[in-house]
Amino acid sequence: MITPVLLAGGSGTRLWPLSRRSYPKQFAELTGPVTLFQATAERLSGAGFAPPLVLTQSDFRFIATEQLAAVGIDPGAVMLEPEGRNTAPAILAAALWLRREAGEEALMLVAPSDHVIADAQAFQEAIAGAELAARRGRLVTFGITPDRAETGYGYLEPSQESGVGGPVPLVRFIEKPDLVRARALYESGDYLWNSGLFLFSAGAILEAARTHAPSLLARVEAAFAAARADLGFLRLDPDTWGDAPDISIDYAIMERAGCVSVMPVQAGWSDLGDWEAVRRAAPAARSDGVALSGAATAIDCRDSLLRSEDPRLQMVGIGLEDVIAVAMPDAVLVAHRSRAQDVKAAVNALKARDAAQATDFPRDHRPWGGFESLVTGDRFQVKRITVKPGAALSLQSHHHRAEHWIVVQGTALVTLGKEARLVTENESVYIPIGETHRLENPGMMPMVLIEVQTGAYLGEDDIIRYEDVYMRAVGE
Repeated sequence: MITPVLLAGGSGTRLWPLSRRSYPKQFAELTGPVTLFQATAERLSGAGFAPPLVLTQSDFRFIATEQLAAVGIDPGAVMLEPEGRNTAPAILAAALWLRREAGEEALMLVAPSDHVIADAQAFQEAIAGAELAARRGRLVTFGITPDRAETGYGYLEPSQESGVGGPVPLVRFIEKPDLVRARALYESGDYLWNSGLFLFSAGAILEAARTHAPSLLARVEAAFAAARADLGFLRLDPDTWGDAPDISIDYAIMERAGCVSVMPVQAGWSDLGDWEAVRRAAPAARSDGVALSGAATAIDCRDSLLRSEDPRLQMVGIGLEDVIAVAMPDAVLVAHRSRAQDVKAAVNALKARDAAQATDFPRDHRPWGGFESLVTGDRFQVKRITVKPGAALSLQSHHHRAEHWIVVQGTALVTLGKEARLVTENESVYIPIGETHRLENPGMMPMVLIEVQTGAYLGEDDIIRYEDVYMRAVGE
């Protein structure tokens, strides 16, 4: 059996405004009816695969488990990183868990959960072709056969030995090249893209870390040894985890180890690293190179991406060429597709202006459901709150705001002080400042209400929790 290790803790910004720190791209439906995270889990499930080990951040723990449940996958474990420290610490923590659970020889397939692979069958055949080498102690990386000169990826130089359908020794890693060198690498036909996908045994990667990155391994071992269980999650120790260097597995180990092999793959892979990559990977891209998503219309356009994430916002492009346009309810991106890699600069500019749109998603996801802000003004805010069937918010109170709830769909069970009562559609309830209260959905369908907040301070950290089935901290 091979244990998939799904890396789902990233908070990339190159797909802003859809991907933000509070809700990154792996949990979005970018290229189809399921999210990238769900598609990765489904691709690595079934015969030959053990339940996946998921590594993510605390803020995403309920999103990850909810999305896995939606596609019928039960994770073997969900490990929580106190903070992002790049791939090396995360992969080593996964190897320590797998060694404890299944032994030194247990195989782990490391997969970023924000990539797309169009041909899942071809990828699974590549995994099968690499398995024997991994069982013999090789560290196998998967190299993608290039179809263009690409400056956004690192490259791999495989040896010219015949792998007879299997992996071959890796000569070297090559940093992301400039355009001139990228063309030379592509035209030579001798190089592969570095996919960030790996297959090796838990013992082999830990032994390589002990040889080439002993101080890193010691810090990860300390964080893993002090990890604690929390509602089915495994929280790595924040103090020792924070001491681990922020470094990729390539830099820390793979580029130094002498037992690395590369398995060539042709499976329609993309890391969806920018909006231009999303345009190329769009399953319904037209012959004119236009990719449309949501409420978007193109008239006489070419080689462009038009995407609306809100059905109420109709996007229309006329006579556009080489344009990326993405509309969210609270932000719009328009860029030349040759500048798709520069979106991070826009996010930094918004952060410098303290714009909430730089990091905060318009819909706030919670384990019980979620909410979105509809109107915000001086001393008031209007939200739409959705509570999943059978779910409940914490028993709480607020120092600075009062709330007025109006149920517009379903039935709410509202606790106010010592009294609990049902509130049905078109009924409302008022919660004074300082009063303890709780909202529950006792029904079988989602419950929706409109919340009107009034007060001097309306931040999400103005919450005193008395009881919470999800054991969350303030602001979660």
